[in-house]
Amino acid sequence: MPQVLQFSDVVVRRNARDIIDHIDWQVTDDQRWVVLGPNGAGKTTILQLAATLEHPTSGTVDLLGERLGRTDVFELRTRVGFASTAMARRIPADETVLDVVLTAAFAVLGRWREAYEDIDERRALRVLAEWKLEGLADRTFGTLSDGEQKRVQIARSVMTDPELLLLDEPTASLDLGAREELLILLGGYAQAPTTPGMIMVTHHVEDIPVGFTHVLLLKEGRVVAAGPITETLTSENLTDTFGVPIALSESGGRYAARAAS
Repeated sequence: MPQVLQFSDVVVRRNARDIIDHIDWQVTDDQRWVVLGPNGAGKTTILQLAATLEHPTSGTVDLLGERLGRTDVFELRTRVGFASTAMARRIPADETVLDVVLTAAFAVLGRWREAYEDIDERRALRVLAEWKLEGLADRTFGTLSDGEQKRVQIARSVMTDPELLLLDEPTASLDLGAREELLILLGGYAQAPTTPGMIMVTHHVEDIPVGFTHVLLLKEGRVVAAGPITETLTSENLTDTFGVPIALSESGGRYAARAAS
């Protein structure tokens, strides 16, 4: 399958500390990766590299056939869908939900003087329906619940049919009902044959949707383990990653973890 992302001996150094420490990693377009690790492990930095928001200190990042540092990142960003809490803070509170999604066509936040075609609006409305948001098209973003805002961000990120989709803690701060609703939608999307390669950062194995195929476990900027989720997401690897004994269970493609007694 075509490769959409490759890290080769990647280092990201800040204040004389390696946030990412010599990582090699490859993602193909048929893979759905979840990235797990404790706070400060480098998870968000991984996504920032994949989203072209940061460049490596050393090593190379190849994204959709282009190498960071040798390509126009503004053109490349239109091919990558990205949803994060940090991005949500930049969305104008008085922007309608329809316009939040529609402006992804120009990779801007906040509608200004762009001219959209009817096909763009039809596409935005179709995406809203796919993420159970059709009744919110005329609502303003600032009036939505956390769960609704998360789904709007994801709808925006898939609006342009990206070749790679990046999700930074999409279920963070959600209550149980909103989390489960979003995980069902993400699981259905992950298993669709036309879905692009996906990378999702989370803190909890309970937040891994059904349909995700691979896991990357990070600790202190280094890879503890990486590979197919059924082989790599184990109690032993989670114990090594988080530094406490972890018992892992699985049922119907969903996972649960607790401290081992």
